[in-house]
Amino acid sequence: MTIINELDSTCGISDEELTIRFKESIRIDNEVRKIKGLPIAGYDDETKRAYLEYPDGRREYVGE
Repeated sequence: MTIINELDSTCGISDEELTIRFKESIRIDNEVRKIKGLPIAGYDDETKRAYLEYPDGRREYVGE
């Protein structure tokens, strides 16, 4: 017998749909941040480091 609590319930939404919605929410948040002139957090796969990218294109790596 499986017990499902409130936190386990996704209201019938599939994992794939949740992933799509999550990615879209991040895309929208990044657009809003650009409009407001705020930096966007990112990760550089080549250097394996996190960075903040400012609206002018400048990247500031975390920890420098």
